[in-house]
Amino acid sequence: MGTKKSVLVDGQGGPLGATIAGANVLERKMLRDTIEAIVVERPEPTAAEPQHLSLDGGYKNPTGRAAAAEASYIAHIHVGGEVVKPADRKPGSKPRRWVVERTLAWLSKCRGILVRYDKKDTNYLGLIQLACALYGYRRLVRLSQDDASQNTT
Repeated sequence: MGTKKSVLVDGQGGPLGATIAGANVLERKMLRDTIEAIVVERPEPTAAEPQHLSLDGGYKNPTGRAAAAEASYIAHIHVGGEVVKPADRKPGSKPRRWVVERTLAWLSKCRGILVRYDKKDTNYLGLIQLACALYGYRRLVRLSQDDASQNTT
């Protein structure tokens, strides 16, 4: 009786991969599929530059940790009851989970995604992927405009 969206984003909130499942499916079971849904080529993690994956408390179990480790990520799992002091973060940085929530909120602004009218899963997933591509394109244009304005001054 519903659909659950799982989105993997980069540090600034740009969507890298998305999957959907029934609302009764646990997030930890969707993690492996979400990691496999990454559409851009991922650089190989090295000992000098490991890749981190910030997750919420729903992934604090062996299944979630195994999926992250299998994809060569270092999992950082935040449980809701833990208090992270602002002094523990870099100045001006927001909580890591916030960028994921912002991306999901942006996707919810698309009417075809907020209210699911499509009966076929592939059509609905296609809409989500199209919205992610549009978001990525807009972000790329905005970043190139920012670079151009900095070069002219």
